[in-house]
Amino acid sequence: MAQVLVNIRMDEDLKKSMESTCRVLGMNMTTAFTIFAKKVSREQRIPFEVSVDPFYSESNLAAIDESARQIEQGRVVVKTLEELLAMENA
Repeated sequence: MAQVLVNIRMDEDLKKSMESTCRVLGMNMTTAFTIFAKKVSREQRIPFEVSVDPFYSESNLAAIDESARQIEQGRVVVKTLEELLAMENA
């Protein structure tokens, strides 16, 4: 069977992470993408759930950015687990 070249663009950090994971699994990215392509072709679907992770919502990311700014400015309140539990039960 003739082989063709497929070019895929992705974030550099994502590529490095995928290469590392593939290496641990004993394969390279070409093998991983070939497995994915065969499974998609065989099942006629994406072989995993595709959904929006609420962690990455705009409001949550904005809250995380604000928290980071507060930490950088030294506006941090430190409480022990016991103090937090006491607040919860108050």
